[in-house]
Order: sequence, then structure tokens, then C-alpha cells
Amino acid sequence: MPLIRMETSKHLEEAQRDEICRQLSLIAAEIVGKPEEYVQAIVSRDACVIRHGGTAGDAAFVEVRSIGGLTPKVNAALAARVCELLGRHGIPPARIYLNFVDVRATHWGHDGSTFG
Repeated sequence: MPLIRMETSKHLEEAQRDEICRQLSLIAAEIVGKPEEYVQAIVSRDACVIRHGGTAGDAAFVEVRSIGGLTPKVNAALAARVCELLGRHGIPPARIYLNFVDVRATHWGHDGSTFG
């Protein structure tokens, strides 16, 4: 934890996916305030179908989950940085939805047990 996961309808080359994944990991660690060693970043391999505002086109959904650390200020900073990053890769920020989920430690497992 935290986890940051992105799905997009935009076709991305492997190098782009890897770079976005690397940057998402850094952004999550920096803004949520947790060591990057605890961050899991996921960027889906294949483009999915997303209709945003009733239209097809390049769009993305980004989910951030964490045990603590997600405050209104943190969420706003994450939204700004993630949209900036994805915008540089051709995904219009107006077509990006983000979701922030604060997870109880007893509801997050790792290495055979939970965090709480």
C-alpha cells in the first residue's frame, strides 16, 4: 500500500506504459507520504473500451487505494499530478476520472497476513 492503478482506452507502447507506471509509483509515494518500497503501481497492458461523457476516445480511470494518508488535500494533489502526467501522454485531463479509497489495515493483505 498504497496502490495506484490506471486503465486507459489509449493504445500505449510498452515503453510508455513502463514510464507511466514508474511515474505513478513516484507520484503516489511522494504525495501520499509513504516509502516507494510499499507502493504498487499497475498500468493495464491492453487498451480497454471507455466511454466518457457518452463518447469514445482517449480516456483513463485511475484508482488510488491506501491505508491512511488520503486526505482532501492529498487527493487534490494526486489528481493534479496524475492528470498532468497522463496529459503529457496524450490523454486529455478532462477525460480522466480518479477514485480515492481509504482502506482499513485489516482489509489489506500482504505476504500471508494483513496490515492490521
